[in-house]
Amino acid sequence: MSKQPISRRARPAKAPLSRDAIVRTGLEILDRDGLDALTMRRVAKELDTGPASLYVYVANRDDLMAAMLDEALGHVPPPPEGTWREQLHSLAAATIEAMSRHEGLAHVALGAIPTGDNALLVLDRMLALLKRGGLDDTTAAWALDLLYLHIAAAAAEQSTYDARGAEEGATIGAADRRYASLPADRYPMITSLRQALFSPGDRDTWGLNVLINGILHTPAR
Repeated sequence: MSKQPISRRARPAKAPLSRDAIVRTGLEILDRDGLDALTMRRVAKELDTGPASLYVYVANRDDLMAAMLDEALGHVPPPPEGTWREQLHSLAAATIEAMSRHEGLAHVALGAIPTGDNALLVLDRMLALLKRGGLDDTTAAWALDLLYLHIAAAAAEQSTYDARGAEEGATIGAADRRYASLPADRYPMITSLRQALFSPGDRDTWGLNVLINGILHTPAR
């Protein structure tokens, strides 16, 4: 017996297309198959539609990635109880973790002005903490730019290491061997400080402390 074709009515109904559905699908593709696989055509295929349909909801791939970043930032929790500095450290660490969780998204934050709902909530919490630290309005605003840039850069670096997985140690080892092979007469400082350059430690916490201390002692003019 020949098989009867399945009628359109017998097929399960497709989920309605929306910006949220496109963003969720983009994150699924990114986490499963990597950044190179994230294309508008691939997202459309996953949603069983044509690429042109997506442009009703997202302008282009860059807009999609910005929306994906904002979705990721929706998982940043409010900081726990503590001093304003402790809370700022906690908020920064949680934001770095959220940005770096998905390959390539942290790079979207570099050089971009945050406008998404979740990103703005993170910024609003940071501003509240900076004001609790006694900063004037202008210094708090400028400090926010500096801190957000530090967070995005730290997340971008972490995301790169996470994408490489076990290669992180090999990458650092290769760099260390390269530095060890440098002629001391041409690179005297690098060769003499090589061990310090590759010394372990919580550099993110140290870097944030440097920024906070500098901000407190350098009011905006």
